[in-house]
Amino acid sequence: MPDLILVLNAGSSSLKFGVFACSETAVTEVARGKYSDLHGTPHFSTSTGTRKASGLSLETGSSLRHVLEHLTGWLASEGHMSSIVSAGHRIVHGGTKYHAPVRLTNDVLDELDALTPLAPLHQPASLEPVRVLRDVLTGLLQIGCFDTAFHHHLGIEARSYALPIRYQTQGIRKFGFHGLSYQHVASELAAVSPQLKGKRTVVAHLGNGCSLCAMRDGTSVDTTMGYTPLDGLMMGTRSGGLDPGLLLHLIRELKMSPDAVEHLLYNQSGLLGVSGISADMHTLLDSSDPHALVAINLFVYRAVAEAARMTAALEGLEVLVFTGGIGENSWQIRERICARLAWLGVLLDHRENRAGAAIISKPESKVDVHVVAANEEIVIAQSVAGVLEIQGA
Repeated sequence: MPDLILVLNAGSSSLKFGVFACSETAVTEVARGKYSDLHGTPHFSTSTGTRKASGLSLETGSSLRHVLEHLTGWLASEGHMSSIVSAGHRIVHGGTKYHAPVRLTNDVLDELDALTPLAPLHQPASLEPVRVLRDVLTGLLQIGCFDTAFHHHLGIEARSYALPIRYQTQGIRKFGFHGLSYQHVASELAAVSPQLKGKRTVVAHLGNGCSLCAMRDGTSVDTTMGYTPLDGLMMGTRSGGLDPGLLLHLIRELKMSPDAVEHLLYNQSGLLGVSGISADMHTLLDSSDPHALVAINLFVYRAVAEAARMTAALEGLEVLVFTGGIGENSWQIRERICARLAWLGVLLDHRENRAGAAIISKPESKVDVHVVAANEEIVIAQSVAGVLEIQGA
C-alpha cells in the first residue's frame, strides 16, 4: 500500500477532504468527500472511484471533533487509515511570512491566528481542523498550504496601495486569495499545451467567494482580492470593492460599530443583500423576483468590469477560464459575461457552453474560453508530497 496523504479543505460551514496516494512519480486521488452544514446537521458524502455514497447525516450540533472522528473511522473502514503519513490543509491567509508549504507547529498556528482579523470568516475555519486533528491523530505531520502564496510575487504596482510608505513597510499590501485554485488552473492549462500556459489569461473563480486573476506563464500578474477577501467582485454574501468613504459614513454618520460593519460586509451583502432572497446563484436564476435579476445583473457587470481591468494588466487577453461553483456550473452566467466581453473578441459557442464542455468558445474566437473544474485538494496533496520528499519522510 503506498503512502497516503489526507487533505482537509475547510470552509466557513463545510469541510471537503481528499485522500491521495503518493508515489515517486505521481500523486493520485484515491477518494474524496465532503461534510456540509457543519453548524447545523453535518451531511457526509463521499466518492471513491466510480463508487459514491451520500445521504448520511451526523447528529445535529456535532462538534468538529465528532466530524473528524467520524472521518477517521470512515478512513479506517476503507483500509486507508494505517497508510496516512501526513495531512495537508488549505490555509486562507499566510500574511507576509508564509508563502510556501509549512509544518503547522504551535508557534506557526499562533502566528496564523494573528491574521484572523484579515479573514475573519475563513482563517479560524482553516486552523480549527489542524488543532482538532492533532488531538484525534496524535503525532501526525500536518502541513499548511496558503491561498495567498500564489500571489506573493506580484509586482510592486499590482501589490501596492497609495498609502504612506510606512504602512507598506508594516505589511499592508495586496495579498490576493484563491491561489490554490489558480495554481490548479495553471497546471491544467500547461497539461493541455505549454503554449496555452504562456498566453495572457484571465481566470474567473466564481463561487460563494469570487475573484479574478490575471495570469501569464503560470504566474499571477494581478488579482481582484486585496489585503482581505472582501475586495473586488461582488460575492455570495460579501460586498466586494467599496468606496472607503462609504465605510467612514457607516461608522461616523450611521453610528455602526466596526464589528457591525464587518458583519454587514461579510455576511449580509453581495447577492444576498442586493436580492434580499438568497446568496445562491441557482436560486436567483430560478426566481421571478425583480430583485433577483438586479443582483444577477450587478454580479455580471462587476465581473465584466474587473475582467477588463485584468486585461489591461496583461495588455491583452488570449484565454478566459471559468472555475468555481458558479463558473463551472452556471452556463447562464458564463453566457452573460462572455456576451459583454465580445468587444475583446470573445465569441461563445452557445451549444458547447450549455453542454458544459471544456472549451466553450467558437473556433474563430480571438479569445479561447475554457471551463476547468476546481481542485484545490490535488494542489495541496502535491505540495505536501514535495515537503515529504524534502524531509525524506
